[in-house]
Amino acid sequence: MSVLFKFLEEQEGPHSTLPDDEFYDAVETGFDKMEEERCARVAPPAEHTRDEVELPPPAVDNRLTVHTLWPEIDRISTEQIQAAFEGVGGQIGWQLFAEEGDMRMYRREVEVDGMVMDPLKAMHKVRGVSAREMCHYFFNPRYRYEWETTLENMNIVEAISSDAIVFHQTFKRIWPASQRDALFWSHVRSAPQHTYAVTNHSTTNERYPANSGACIRLIVTVCLACRSEWPPGQQPSRDNITTSIAYCSTVNPGGWAPAGVLRAVYKREYPKFLKRFTSYVLEQCRDKPLLL
Repeated sequence: MSVLFKFLEEQEGPHSTLPDDEFYDAVETGFDKMEEERCARVAPPAEHTRDEVELPPPAVDNRLTVHTLWPEIDRISTEQIQAAFEGVGGQIGWQLFAEEGDMRMYRREVEVDGMVMDPLKAMHKVRGVSAREMCHYFFNPRYRYEWETTLENMNIVEAISSDAIVFHQTFKRIWPASQRDALFWSHVRSAPQHTYAVTNHSTTNERYPANSGACIRLIVTVCLACRSEWPPGQQPSRDNITTSIAYCSTVNPGGWAPAGVLRAVYKREYPKFLKRFTSYVLEQCRDKPLLL
């Protein structure tokens, strides 16, 4: 074992000598620093306009349907969209762990081999933007550095079609946790009832092997599903449209981290992320024609 990986094991592993409260304080400080850096960044130049980039297509791109990943992409995206708008009551086991205004955050506690892999679901509403617009900014790589504060580096591994891309992303390290990366396909599609959704799911590629350097590979399944509605008999506008958002995430951290710390971080960071992203989209769409 290299000196580097021995150090990482000592800092982030079941034998870590760092108490959980100090581990959490260090991670919290790291997130705060990232947020400060984001707020201090100069706003992007005016040429970042939505009209330069194709919005999510209303139907699946034919180039995707002949790709080797298509059966998996179609199956997982369909499952994720269906699950996104399912209820959180009854016997499903969802626990409400945070709420603020229209936002509700739920989780199901799941640990595998001592690692926290809690499925998370956030339900939110935003007024003044459409489902298509929300998913446009979530899917399109042009904007990702502007709203994803933890992102250090992003590579497009394969641009499959207008509605599917394979990404490799490296995330900023937050001491004492090890640095993480992720390799995943991302697919945006429309669905009935004025619904659009983006699904991200981990994949493999021999050019980007997992755990081959200092980074630990995250295994992720994420879905942002958005559904728009407006008063019957009225034309949709920025003044009367409401978009319901379901954000679902299951993440295997790829390595050990204190369960209590991870759950505390989720409770703190997921609502902040969703508010930050919806505020970003609202600002981007301000004074632009509504696009359904």
